[in-house]
Amino acid sequence: MYAAAHAAEHPDKPAIVMSPGGEVVTYRAFEARANQIAHLLRALGLRRGDHVAVLSQNSPAMLEIEAAAERSGLYYTLVNTHLTTDEVAYVVDDCRARVFFAGAHLSDVAVAAAARCPALEHRVMADTRGRGGGGRIGGPAADGVADGAVQELAEGWESLDDLARDLPTTPVPDEQLGSAMLYSSGTTGRPKGICRPLPDMTPAESLTGMRFVRHLFGYREGMTYLNPAPLYHTAPQAAVSAALRTGAGVVVMEHFDALEWLSLVERHRVTHCQMVPTMFHRLLALPPDVRDRYDVSSLENVTHAAAPCPVPVKRAMIDWLGPIVHEYYGATEAYGFTYASAEEWLARPGTVGRAVLGEIVIRDEEGKECPAGVDGTIWFRDSPTFEYFGDPEKTREHRDAAGELTTVGDVGHVDDEGWLYLTDRRSYMIITGGVNVYPQESETLLATHPAVADVAVIGVPDAEMGEAVKAVVQASPGVVPGPDLADELVAYCRAHLAHFKCPRSVDFVDELPRHPTGKLYKRLLRDRYWGGHGGRIG
Repeated sequence: MYAAAHAAEHPDKPAIVMSPGGEVVTYRAFEARANQIAHLLRALGLRRGDHVAVLSQNSPAMLEIEAAAERSGLYYTLVNTHLTTDEVAYVVDDCRARVFFAGAHLSDVAVAAAARCPALEHRVMADTRGRGGGGRIGGPAADGVADGAVQELAEGWESLDDLARDLPTTPVPDEQLGSAMLYSSGTTGRPKGICRPLPDMTPAESLTGMRFVRHLFGYREGMTYLNPAPLYHTAPQAAVSAALRTGAGVVVMEHFDALEWLSLVERHRVTHCQMVPTMFHRLLALPPDVRDRYDVSSLENVTHAAAPCPVPVKRAMIDWLGPIVHEYYGATEAYGFTYASAEEWLARPGTVGRAVLGEIVIRDEEGKECPAGVDGTIWFRDSPTFEYFGDPEKTREHRDAAGELTTVGDVGHVDDEGWLYLTDRRSYMIITGGVNVYPQESETLLATHPAVADVAVIGVPDAEMGEAVKAVVQASPGVVPGPDLADELVAYCRAHLAHFKCPRSVDFVDELPRHPTGKLYKRLLRDRYWGGHGGRIG
């Protein structure tokens, strides 16, 4: 997010445009504010390798704090805004944050969480009053505080605006490159911080990872990037950081809405966007005549990841937008990376790409390498170095005995040419009557049924089989769930899959517990069925 050169070259160009709030931050203002916060961090005593934590909804302040940490040699942890107070406290304490920044809109959670973190030295509330001037154009305060209003601070908290207002807008004299230390999504257990050694360079130097992202996703001068996702997650954080380093205009959605996405693409002539399959579902759910009202011809690259995308959904997106819908597979750990362009995917529907970082190795349960076409656990050789912060045992669990291979437990296979196809996560495997069932296959099929808006397939306790396959379904709008629909969905599966892979029963819910990135919290679903049975929760 280092933008000094762009602030000098085109100071009045919008760096950040918030939607629907309307606030615009120019490159001059972004650079000045980031420098002020960097001076603040130094004044608070933070030095290279120290940690800060940030709890904020999408806002300019969040990006400015990140930029300040990146030019101060610090680790910064962005906290999921959907976590409970206990979970926020866990992350802030676990990352050993010396300073905790929070958006005013989340002050209740932040104050309660900080009270449980005795090691915290400073608690700083952002956007405690309306922001204006100095390159900020229009719009309310980014975190829900009306322009000119003052947010009353809890005891022990200070205002970022007050602390930074009179500090220099020039760089700190000892600029050093910092880094994000983000946490795993925690879909199967407690989230863990993913930590890498800080690079020994200044923030003005181009990172290898940023060059990789810009090249792979076709970033260029003059582009406009649309961010539709929460910025605390790895992919949006990295994409926006790379876009700002490129000098792009970045439009940030405060929350995703399908109609607003279409409107923003048309209004700002958006060229690049990174999305998740859940967003594809919502866009495709709009009537075709509604989608056709908007001009999306400016789009050059729409990249997706984070969760499996059913083949019919991906094909429908390519049919609509053209062969610009590309895909990658990776994780916050960045243990490896695969990529498939739209053309490559059309030639091999269902692939998540071929390795562009690391070497794919598929192993069976005994650790032996699997031949092409045979499912096994996905490992990567020559992976970038990382560790789970403060947890050497967990770090060792994800390395093989020789320390050469890394995995996070996904299951899949490669074809003869090295193209990777995902089967599921090993932790989601269902063992029913001694037979292993990976639920992704039936989930993908059920997602194509017009009555299904969202679906998860899990194993539930069964006295005879040990586990039984169950589908948990969110019905499409206007569809009335009930026994008849449940029977229809079971029959639909049995018409296309072997019976042992199909759900024996269907439950209906108003909404499935999904991470904003699209990842499903199956642990939360399974907890509802496995409470008191032991063994399969988590």
